[in-house]
Amino acid sequence: MDSTSKNETPEYYQNVVVMRHGDRIDNFDPLWTLTAQRPWDPPLVQEGRVRSFCTGRKFRNLFKYPLHRVFVSPFLRCVQTAAEAAIALSAVDDSPEALTGESVSFDPSKIKASVEYGLCEMMSRMAIRLDVAPKDGNWGFNISEREAMLPAGTVDKNVERVYKELPKYEEPIASTKARYEQIVKDLADKHLNENLLLVTHGEGVGVALSSFRKGAEVYEVDYCGYVELRRPIFKKDRSFTAGEFEVITNTGQTGVKYSI
Repeated sequence: MDSTSKNETPEYYQNVVVMRHGDRIDNFDPLWTLTAQRPWDPPLVQEGRVRSFCTGRKFRNLFKYPLHRVFVSPFLRCVQTAAEAAIALSAVDDSPEALTGESVSFDPSKIKASVEYGLCEMMSRMAIRLDVAPKDGNWGFNISEREAMLPAGTVDKNVERVYKELPKYEEPIASTKARYEQIVKDLADKHLNENLLLVTHGEGVGVALSSFRKGAEVYEVDYCGYVELRRPIFKKDRSFTAGEFEVITNTGQTGVKYSI
């Protein structure tokens, strides 16, 4: 971050939206984990797909700026959420009657998508029970397979991931929170001239808010709840520098509730 004077006029603002995934199946069917091959990686239920698509449509209609890139946690529920949101954001002929992106025409040149390990779930028993985590330690995240789930033509193969591999299980909670805060900064810094949508998990959304709004304590993040951040970008000579992020989300308005 740069200590640019508040009196300077920014060249533009960079916007970052940090969003939780949609409704996951194991919260509606508690017995699902008993027979699932990958109980640590639940998919969305249909309602989750609908919520994800409609949230992406809301972004397209509500925001006064375009979202250029989507970065997503490798967990299945997040990839499915990102896929629906990306189609909604790049829709060409989006009928109001469409509830998912299944039959919606979209322009893949309008948005690019990438999987980022740093946005993954809290890798601890607080989020993934010991009896649910893989016994052999193999989480089985194949990035090529996850990318294939994203809308055709949107995957950017040239993006270098910040985290080269999944954080280790039993990651300390303090480390997880530091990871969530840092990944927002790192991705924003790497793509300084673009607006980003980061699809992650509930704790990641909460940290994105509390890290950039002093004194805020997040106590609820709904499915597809999101935090909207922005920061000024200043031009000095021939280079660009970034100011501090500010939270422009009020409590309860976007599925995130917090106190000051």
